[in-house]
Amino acid sequence: MSRAARLLDLLELLRRHRAPIPGPALAEELGISIRTLYRDIATLQAQGADIQGEPGLGYVLRPGFTLPPLMFSADELEALVLGSRWVAVRGDARLAAAAGNAVAKLRAVLPDDLRANVDTATLTVPMFRSEPVAIDASVIRAAIRKEHRLVITYQDQNGESTTRTIWPLLIGFFDKVQVLAAWCELRQDYRAFRVDRIRSVEPKDERYPRRRTVLVQEWRARQVALAPAGN
Repeated sequence: MSRAARLLDLLELLRRHRAPIPGPALAEELGISIRTLYRDIATLQAQGADIQGEPGLGYVLRPGFTLPPLMFSADELEALVLGSRWVAVRGDARLAAAAGNAVAKLRAVLPDDLRANVDTATLTVPMFRSEPVAIDASVIRAAIRKEHRLVITYQDQNGESTTRTIWPLLIGFFDKVQVLAAWCELRQDYRAFRVDRIRSVEPKDERYPRRRTVLVQEWRARQVALAPAGN
């Protein structure tokens, strides 16, 4: 393995962890000696990577250091292009435009050989659309990011409409539908709402009383508990 590739692997390993990682654990995962690890960390720090820590305490990479785009592998580029194509087909207009813009920005800074990998990506997705959505789904995404309540009018499978105040948590994208996971104040429980059945959405300029990260953990635990045995 070249030294440049080894430095990139070290950066990626640090990027995946928020808590400090002991030097011996880093060295073992990278397959290098502890002395080589210390030299590599010093090299990255000299190049501007905000790696904090010291021997015996562990190391952590602070946010803000940008990897050179030329370091993407062919597989990584194909994964990014595939993801953007999936969003372009399954997402709403704003998400589709964002996916296209992201790939265009990436393509603009790549060297010629890697740019060709973007233009000739070998992976694609089926070109069929999800169920049409009547509301602006970006309103839901904004409320999730802000941890704000939403008031929605929801039509169930029988055509009955109800007005709900919800705490939006996650949007799941399936082949033909998007499903919003949320806490429903009316039911006092977690509920799933098909986005194509939401007839209106009104953002409320108020946070819900609990942190989204905690609610998502509870919701995931609920899904595991409800899953059929043996799955």
